[in-house]
Amino acid sequence: MRTRAPRVGQRGLTFIELVASMVIVSVATLGLMLAVSSAVGRSADPLIQEQATSLARAYLEEATLAGFCDPSFNPDGNAATTCRVECTGRPCASGCGGAVFGAETSRANYDDVCDYNGLSDVGARDRNGLSIARLGAYNVSVSVFDQSSVTLGSPALGASSGQIMRVEVSVSHNALSAPVRVTAYKANLE
Repeated sequence: MRTRAPRVGQRGLTFIELVASMVIVSVATLGLMLAVSSAVGRSADPLIQEQATSLARAYLEEATLAGFCDPSFNPDGNAATTCRVECTGRPCASGCGGAVFGAETSRANYDDVCDYNGLSDVGARDRNGLSIARLGAYNVSVSVFDQSSVTLGSPALGASSGQIMRVEVSVSHNALSAPVRVTAYKANLE
């Protein structure tokens, strides 16, 4: 009769060890899935933020590239009179640009920085007023302010005479916690 020798080194898992390892693997998998889900859920946020920033910069560039004063203004009929006369001491709300001197009715006709004051687009639009595809969820507003406390350059170009304007563009979207704002200064160098 043969007797079996006990097997040394082979041993199985107990039920408790098996359940414990399953719990540990499940918790680790759940943590990993939550982290990935959170990252995927917010992956559109940087895209929305970047699009809002690009829109704000585009509107700001358009406004600041416009002339400082309305080129059609000629207070005394003298061709030598500069636009500077128009803007002296007049913030956008009271006269610089088209507010008094024939406000432009269409953004395509805006020819001075003050024409942009109060621009509000629901959905991003191009200069001709046409909506830009897939950017309809963005709201854009432009404000132009007379900067009476700012002095630039040497000799100083003082804003107290209405020679410096601050252009602020704000872009909002439902997915953003706060609107994107960009600002630039426009000085009258004529």
